[in-house]
Amino acid sequence: MLEIALQYRPDPVISIIKTMFARILFMADTPSAKTTAISEDVSMTAARLMDTYGNGILRFAYTYVHNMEDAEDILQETLIQYMRTAPVFENERHEKAWLFTVAANISKNKIKSNNIRRADELNEELVAEKKEDLSYLWDAVKRLPEDYREVIHLFYEEDLTTAQIAQVLRRRESTVRSQLKRARDKLKEILKESYDFE
Repeated sequence: MLEIALQYRPDPVISIIKTMFARILFMADTPSAKTTAISEDVSMTAARLMDTYGNGILRFAYTYVHNMEDAEDILQETLIQYMRTAPVFENERHEKAWLFTVAANISKNKIKSNNIRRADELNEELVAEKKEDLSYLWDAVKRLPEDYREVIHLFYEEDLTTAQIAQVLRRRESTVRSQLKRARDKLKEILKESYDFE
């Protein structure tokens, strides 16, 4: 499994997001007992989402923007949209697919609006914790076209099925399977050329 050592800093990020949720969703001149109880529910939901999906969404956003600040913004916007929408899901897998779909859309919009240029190298701060033996693999994945990077990340890192990836990326499942196969073939080619792998 491809591991990218991107870890958000949970304490400040969670506290910022909880504060943001409280301000956005529950603006009241004087806090009542009901508002306080709802605010506590929001804090618990925010903490659960961050614990369960925070790192995954952050890494996924980073594959688009190659910038930690923008990836954190995408994570925050995704969770805020979740809290505003308050969607109901059949199970955790549907919740995860919904969150990654939203994160993908926000990431694409951020790239368009900010004309973000893709970085060729990972930020040194982010690779400090990365396992040395996987760095060559991440370098090879970065050289793949965006469509291939997306499916590789969602399949191997987020453990989504091809059907779920198709839902997240709004593609046919047959297209996702084909892109996954081509991405694997291309990775083998890159690794063979660059690292003398057989």
